Amino acid sequence: MQTISSKTRTRTLQPLPDTPRRAGILKHLRSRPTVRGAGLALLALIVLVLVAPYFAPQNPYNLADLNLLDGRLAPFSQSMDGARYLLGTDDQGRDMLSAILYGLRISLLVGLVSVVIATAIGSLVGLLAAYAGGLVDMLLMRLVDFVLGFPSILVALVLLAIMGRGVDKVILAIVLVQWAHYARIMRGRALQERHKEYVEAAANLGYPAWRVMLVHLLPNCIGPVLVFATVQVAHAIVLEATLSFLGVGVPVTRPSLGLLIANGFQYLLSGDYWISLFPGLALLVLILIINIVGERLRNALDPKK
Repeated sequence: MQTISSKTRTRTLQPLPDTPRRAGILKHLRSRPTVRGAGLALLALIVLVLVAPYFAPQNPYNLADLNLLDGRLAPFSQSMDGARYLLGTDDQGRDMLSAILYGLRISLLVGLVSVVIATAIGSLVGLLAAYAGGLVDMLLMRLVDFVLGFPSILVALVLLAIMGRGVDKVILAIVLVQWAHYARIMRGRALQERHKEYVEAAANLGYPAWRVMLVHLLPNCIGPVLVFATVQVAHAIVLEATLSFLGVGVPVTRPSLGLLIANGFQYLLSGDYWISLFPGLALLVLILIINIVGERLRNALDPKK
């Protein structure tokens, strides 16, 4: 009897890549000016926040660089030592341009890291529920329903009230309120692939369950989850900004966009609008760019198109 190597068997069990489909997706994305513009803008923002320590006029983390005498200066004002503040200063004398650049770093860090962790956890839970079925599926999905039954902002507020403030704690809170969404999407997609020939063949050949799930099943189910994760980055950033605005997010020594908006909220009616306006506009632009990329990516992967 002819012996078939494990590598050959694995290659024959995996579905052939849909090259025309992938080429059509790339063509769809490249043909949309909004996608190119949003992608370039997002890339520019990422590069800008990475080089913020070298580009920003001031380090808003260093309290020694702040001068209370420069507090609440209007945009394009000049301080007593000759420094020019293009976007003005807040009540602590913090340069708003520098604070926004550093705030964008925290927003992107929280959004990306929390979504990556939540996607990994939720995908594994959903994949296990779909593959195992029976009692395991029922217990895991009831847990998912329990998590999704509470408002995200309420759960995050309770968690941060218990754990305290901090960037790592905000990331953990967002992961705990978002992983269930990914689990439900992964389970729905995995149920469609679970009984296809390549999955059953891999199981019949004696491959362990973890290999069938991760090597054969997962690559064919991850597409919708990744599209959803792109949009959820914006949701995670908004949630972090909301928590910081309410005073339970990042500490005051690490200015995020939500905290910057909260610092200037009390001065809106006094004419010092720029303290809240410019961080709010930066947050709006960031969310808009991410949503455009996520929406166009979803449209490109829509099988009906």
